[in-house]
Amino acid sequence: MSSKADKLGVSASFARAQPVSVSSRRAAIAEATGAPTSGVVPPSEVPIEALAHNPFNLREDLTDLDELAQSLTSRGQLQPLAVATRMAFMEAHPGATDGLGRAPYVVIDGNRRLAAAQLAGLRTMHIHVNDALSASAADILESALIANVHRVDVAPMDQARALQELVDVHGSQAQVAKRIGKTPAWVSQRLTLLNLTPDLQEKVETGELKVEPARRIGRLPQEDQAAAATESINAVNPPRQRTRPAPQTVNAVNAPTPSSTPTPQPTPRITISAQSPETIADALTAHLTPDDLKAVTELLMQRI
Repeated sequence: MSSKADKLGVSASFARAQPVSVSSRRAAIAEATGAPTSGVVPPSEVPIEALAHNPFNLREDLTDLDELAQSLTSRGQLQPLAVATRMAFMEAHPGATDGLGRAPYVVIDGNRRLAAAQLAGLRTMHIHVNDALSASAADILESALIANVHRVDVAPMDQARALQELVDVHGSQAQVAKRIGKTPAWVSQRLTLLNLTPDLQEKVETGELKVEPARRIGRLPQEDQAAAATESINAVNPPRQRTRPAPQTVNAVNAPTPSSTPTPQPTPRITISAQSPETIADALTAHLTPDDLKAVTELLMQRI
């Protein structure tokens, strides 16, 4: 007769786990689904096939997997994945099991590492089992967000959408800021991206419109956003100046009177000599309006 380890496809350490009190209903579900119950000592390492991606994962696009896959191959896995048992996940989210297959564990934090490990062809991964993470959809989203707010590979629009979902659950930006350890201003600033028109949100996702000006533009009425975005994009990537044709030689009698209207000049760029904070402040004061100086000051304070 096959062992429970054979049925679940987990490591020998799982097979040696000693069961404790488990209800007959929970045991029946475990038998039918291949999900381990909370009445066993969780393993610390499982086959990669025993892990399913978190359906609530923040990052819709898993980026830079090749580099991480190479790191996993050469250095190994340095940090375990935070997972919940399939049983706990199914009890909390009976309608959100698409894509789980028969994997006995759902990855809550570490989906990018799991994807890279699959790309690298790893056979097993170290895990830390914590069923408390799957108590509710908000908890899963919150856990993933908290784990990712300090990472540069989280797409800004994905971060904004996740924050909005947390606001919907907790009722206010202040509550969300408290739970994730950020200021209300930090949360509010990132949520302004959701005020952009769909076209501009797409430009943020592609990188054509930079995040910092996009957050400022998001505070404008939507009918004014397109013009502001065009100005911002052109300021970063100014259009090429057309080469003027050489003037033709004309008869002095028929030569036109020179126009007194000066040729428009392109907007000058600000050149800052970073010798000291004082020289930077002097350069900005000389070139920016008071409103722009105030906006720059606010952005710098948010990054401290």
